[in-house]
Amino acid sequence: MKLHPIETGNFMLDGGAMFGVVPKPIWEKTNPSDEKNRIKMAARSLLIEDGNKLVLIDTGMGNKQSDKFFGYYSLWGDHSLDKSLKKAGFDRDDVTDVFFTHLHFDHCGGAIHYNSAGILEPAFKNARFWSHQNHWEWATNPNTREKASFLPENILPIKESGQLNLIKGDGKQLKTTLGFDVLVMDGHTEKQMLPLIQYQGKTIVFAADLIPTVGHLPIPYIMGYDTRPLLTLEEKTSFLEHALENKFLLFLEHDADNELVELIKTVKGIRCKESFRFKDYFNS
Repeated sequence: MKLHPIETGNFMLDGGAMFGVVPKPIWEKTNPSDEKNRIKMAARSLLIEDGNKLVLIDTGMGNKQSDKFFGYYSLWGDHSLDKSLKKAGFDRDDVTDVFFTHLHFDHCGGAIHYNSAGILEPAFKNARFWSHQNHWEWATNPNTREKASFLPENILPIKESGQLNLIKGDGKQLKTTLGFDVLVMDGHTEKQMLPLIQYQGKTIVFAADLIPTVGHLPIPYIMGYDTRPLLTLEEKTSFLEHALENKFLLFLEHDADNELVELIKTVKGIRCKESFRFKDYFNS
């Protein structure tokens, strides 16, 4: 097995929304904001090369939305999904499976694009697409609060393509056929799935939106986007204790500066002991 971090692009997001009830003078110590109160965000995917499988976890926003849409998120930097795949030695047609932690637009938008005829179709023509069955139902019949995050043009063409596969189960840890288990979390959205990947003697957790950045490690630092914030409190507490005890590494999807994180117990709670670039940690 070989793992490749895939940088799909960077954007800006409102810091207040990202930290909920935590006051700005506190959260800006770890996540400084610009003059519009926005913080830097990454959209970092992970590519798993394992035998005949090439599995991509999440796809970033993609590029099919309007300039007006992207204007809300102030894209920055020169990363792209295609450039990152090429750097790893692959292209979209090589990907056998696309796994979604959940279907918010910044996690699945890159899975669908317009073809030369202007028709929406999968951007990975040879891949199977994976979502949790309960989450799929949640995303395709969205509540008013989350509706803006579940864009039909990102989701419906996946089913129409015939490439959709649904993972079933209500347990907190589920097995998949992709070579990794997943932890199921319901605080951010219904049935968000966090891959647990065994790699070179370590367990790497793709932390998705349970812990989007290092600044979100403190238990009460919860996004305003979470649909069940009190449940997120419980999930984060249990997860971080388990992660520390088992020496898990956290792979951060949305932290523009910190990619891979080791944890440590402090008097204030579980925090970042050290962060690494993925290639530096595993090539050292």
